[in-house]
Amino acid sequence: MPDIEKIQSVVNSAHAHYSKAPGGANADYIPFLANIPSDLAAVAVVTAQGQMAATGDAQYRFAIESISKVCTLALALEDMGRQAVQEKIGVSPTGLPFNSVMALELHGDKPLSPLVNAGAMASASLVKAASREERWQRILDMQRRLGSKDIAMSDELNRSEQTTNFHNRGIAWLLYAAGYMYCDPMEACDVYTRQCSTLLTTVELATIGATIAAKGRNPITGEQVLKPENCACIMAEMTMEGLYDSSGEWAYTVGLPGKSGVGGGILTIVPGIMGIAAFSPPLDPVGNSVRGQKMAAFVARELGYNLYKS
Repeated sequence: MPDIEKIQSVVNSAHAHYSKAPGGANADYIPFLANIPSDLAAVAVVTAQGQMAATGDAQYRFAIESISKVCTLALALEDMGRQAVQEKIGVSPTGLPFNSVMALELHGDKPLSPLVNAGAMASASLVKAASREERWQRILDMQRRLGSKDIAMSDELNRSEQTTNFHNRGIAWLLYAAGYMYCDPMEACDVYTRQCSTLLTTVELATIGATIAAKGRNPITGEQVLKPENCACIMAEMTMEGLYDSSGEWAYTVGLPGKSGVGGGILTIVPGIMGIAAFSPPLDPVGNSVRGQKMAAFVARELGYNLYKS
């Protein structure tokens, strides 16, 4: 692995090249996200040994959104095991948008992937809990153990999400009717919406990636958060469905597991080596950060990481 000075130099170059790249627009269907300054940009690396490199707005707290699906999948795997997740949710790409009802209809209302909205709500419903609040607290705790104790829900963002999540409520009832929801469907939808409403920094996002890269051991806290075998499952899912409709293109051009969120975050993982994170709010038509993709891909390329070239 390159030394931290080399990594910092590459991180700086990624930001210099792409932090002002044109194109894209903030997500406008969630009012909170529409109002985030669109000129924000950051990139960060955290290695499996706990070294850090970051630049730009790397301490700005932004919405985790769909990247939270990675954390809830991790908890479902820890609670239920690989086979149960495969049987009860599915582990295959849908080939359709992340909020697609058609994808459910085409597959007997089975969600197929934990990284689309339907599968993420099913993942939340699989988490072992005796109440709605316990379910939520266990998911929040997993985000914090993977990333940082400072990750917390934004009440303002959650209100913005909860008042616009009617489509997800419909999906939750379809899952319940088909037998793929494992708690009250509105409880699962509520908790899923909360998990998307937490705020984190680009450095904390990179730490989540580094923890998965390090076979489940958080390199900052030293805690063994996940079983090593579950990290392989998480990265496989990220490869197949992590960047929505662009997941195949990301694998083809970057060659690393990735996950995006409509809050502007991009996470990519070099197994055994590091987590690479980038953030900038303007999104492409699929829902991925325009600048974030460019910055994260630049870091991976300049450091020579591509699983399919190794």
